[in-house]
Amino acid sequence: MSKMKVGFLPLYLKLYDDVLPDMRERMDGFSKAVQEVLVDRGLDVIAAPVCREAEEFENAAALFDDVCAVITLHLAYSPSLESIDALEKIGKPIVVLDTTPAYSFDQSVNVEEILYNHGIHGVQDMCSMLKRRGIQYFVEAGHWKNSDVIERVVRLCKTAHAAHSMKTSKVGLIGTSFKGMGDFYVTPDELAETIGARIVSFDMNEIIDITSTLTDDEIESEMADDLALFETAKYDEEAHRRTARMNLLVRKWIEKNGLNAYSMNFADIERKNGFESVPFIEASKSMARGIGYAAEGDVLTAALCGALLQMYPETSFTEMFCPDWKGNSIFLSHMGEMNPRTAKGKMKLTAKEYTFSDADAPIMAFGCFKPGQAVLVNLAQTSNGEFTLILSEVEVLDVSGDNQLKESIHGWIKPDMPVSSFLKKYSMAGGTHHLVMVYGDAVTSLTTFGQMMGFSVEII
Repeated sequence: MSKMKVGFLPLYLKLYDDVLPDMRERMDGFSKAVQEVLVDRGLDVIAAPVCREAEEFENAAALFDDVCAVITLHLAYSPSLESIDALEKIGKPIVVLDTTPAYSFDQSVNVEEILYNHGIHGVQDMCSMLKRRGIQYFVEAGHWKNSDVIERVVRLCKTAHAAHSMKTSKVGLIGTSFKGMGDFYVTPDELAETIGARIVSFDMNEIIDITSTLTDDEIESEMADDLALFETAKYDEEAHRRTARMNLLVRKWIEKNGLNAYSMNFADIERKNGFESVPFIEASKSMARGIGYAAEGDVLTAALCGALLQMYPETSFTEMFCPDWKGNSIFLSHMGEMNPRTAKGKMKLTAKEYTFSDADAPIMAFGCFKPGQAVLVNLAQTSNGEFTLILSEVEVLDVSGDNQLKESIHGWIKPDMPVSSFLKKYSMAGGTHHLVMVYGDAVTSLTTFGQMMGFSVEII
């Protein structure tokens, strides 16, 4: 996951500097202590000086061009009309850390402590104006040392980082969108105008340029890496070698173009285009490295997958394939792509016949989704330029005993309702047949992600 760069904006009142200048040393120390805690939690903090008047806030806003969110900390009351115009110009989510230095404030405290611990009504003034102006903001309240408020703020920043990643992502496309698949299809202009992501199409001329630079040592190293990462089932060294060449071709293309995600259409992976075989393994290994992926030219879901991998490394592209009406579950699968981080044990390196395009048979890595709590995530364009993020908490079932499907990507999920009801609700919401599955108790953060992206959110 790339570094989470956030802004930090401490707010204060000039009146106190004018009439009570000795207060600043203590309040500056509090501000720096909070910054240090945020840095310790993994944030790359771009801190503004303490701001009091409109000009200072305007100067601070100029520091935050490259951040995913701005954390505010009221060191004291701060009049909202001094800061609101600058906050509106920032154009990033405002994460309000509503806290004070003192943990206890009862009748035993010295009256002077009021001056050091009354920032909450500055928060209320500012948030009222943020709401009135339609500025996106989120509030987390609690004592900075004696609660989990810092963890909640960091979680919001992590979510903002994922949203920023999607809005600014470069999504590679190998081939074209699968002919006739309309549910996930967006044009490059639509993707750029509605979400901000940009498509980088694979230039078939690059195959010669990249493959000509591959060395035998690189190919042997790639094969050794696969043999260490996966178990071997039906092994074919020559199929593995040509697959390794194609894996490296795609990886070097990703690195050359600085891609956050990509999609390939297996139907366009053909000898006439310079491909020896379909690099399914690279799709799997890319997700393990945090690069988003979706199949069949689906750049929309690929961008989503890449963003969510910034939050949850145990995230994988998948599809709902078959209902098990009797077992009240749904079978997940795809041709040969799965994040190894989501697999039960090691995936199995297997040579298999391939008949879906004019290319030689690859070696593939098959596996079973590990059991646990997860969220199915789908992004659907539900009207022109409008998107709905569909979230469904599911249980990924354990698979044991005789398994006739082990030479495939496979797994079963159980929704929180009968499969018949779930499938009806999913399709009534407009869900597409391409999905991302995120392991963990993630629905709250994913809901916030949808809000930060400006999507409608529907929970099934």
